[in-house]
Amino acid sequence: MKSVGNNMSDTPFTERFREDKDYFFDEGCYINELLNTAADPQLSVARARVLPGETTRWHKLLGTTERYLIVAGVGSAEVGDEPALDLTRGDVLVIPPGVRQRITNTGSEVLEFLALCTPRFEPQAYVDLENAE
Repeated sequence: MKSVGNNMSDTPFTERFREDKDYFFDEGCYINELLNTAADPQLSVARARVLPGETTRWHKLLGTTERYLIVAGVGSAEVGDEPALDLTRGDVLVIPPGVRQRITNTGSEVLEFLALCTPRFEPQAYVDLENAE
């Protein structure tokens, strides 16, 4: 298999996991972009980690549907005007485009989830709602 950078339509490729790609995002969590490339514009996959007791900032994604697949830990997600939803390992939360969201780690261990975005996440789609107020 080829590495990232090839055209998705005619050549398979592999994106290798690298722990050193983790970075702290101003939203209030650690992110590792597992797959986010123009070679596969339909989907991006990121690992997000929220520390115990922390809550991410209110935000929304324009034109992008986001799914949280909980891998470890427990949390509470607030999406739109709906009541908070308790989440645990194996749960999948679907967040429509343009809907405000945030998540809180309600446990004593790191809350880890995969953020799957369609189409792929692009920085210009991210709107920090706490700075907008």
